[in-house]
Amino acid sequence: MLTDAELDRYQRQIILPDVGGEGQKALKAASVAVVGAGGLGCPVLMYLAAAGVGRLTIIDDDRIALSNLQRQTLFASADIGRAKAEVAADRLRALNPHVQISAMATRLTAGNAETLLAGHTVVADGCDSFHTRSIVNRAAVALQIPLVSAALGPFEGQLGVFAGHRPDAPCWACFAGAPQDIPGTSCADVGILGAMAGIVGAAQALEVLRLLTGFGDDRRGRLWLIEGLSMLTRSVRIAKDPGCKVCRA
Repeated sequence: MLTDAELDRYQRQIILPDVGGEGQKALKAASVAVVGAGGLGCPVLMYLAAAGVGRLTIIDDDRIALSNLQRQTLFASADIGRAKAEVAADRLRALNPHVQISAMATRLTAGNAETLLAGHTVVADGCDSFHTRSIVNRAAVALQIPLVSAALGPFEGQLGVFAGHRPDAPCWACFAGAPQDIPGTSCADVGILGAMAGIVGAAQALEVLRLLTGFGDDRRGRLWLIEGLSMLTRSVRIAKDPGCKVCRA
């Protein structure tokens, strides 16, 4: 049940016919794992915590650097050198004490991915490594958990909702195949506009909330693309790959 304090805190969501009290209770009962507490992870975590998702797990082994502060809005100058997961958890607890926050300051690997992600309702991935994305996707399919995956370029963003454990929906590998990490493609090498991370991260949080409450269209198997220089966007459908080695294995 929702307490009086929660009813007051979430009243602007609860009065939405597509959310309502039942939707808010679904959020409270949900558990979301967020892989990466960087440019995408910060807005995702902030909006999910503010919305009242009952449990959030932050998975990130990195430490805060001065160059992060241009786009990673959960952190401040005094946090430099501290673990991102732990600082993010502190900020989110201050934002919403009704949310249970778990900070996992550890690197997600093929050996621990299923253990870290098990028991969650949705996984949100905003990491900056294709290799890690592949591991997250494989674990999500094995655990039968929907995956909301986002990525950034200097002025671009993309966002996909995957559910490869379902016979009618693709996994991330159906879209990306088995890409390898390419030197010189990180934001440290090519740059990133901080506001782009905010836009795409907020949209990623929206897709997680959609999955948890069921409002709007079913976006599983859809990829949303945004180009920040022109602000043009488009959405494309991704087909399930009959030869996929992850969700058709």
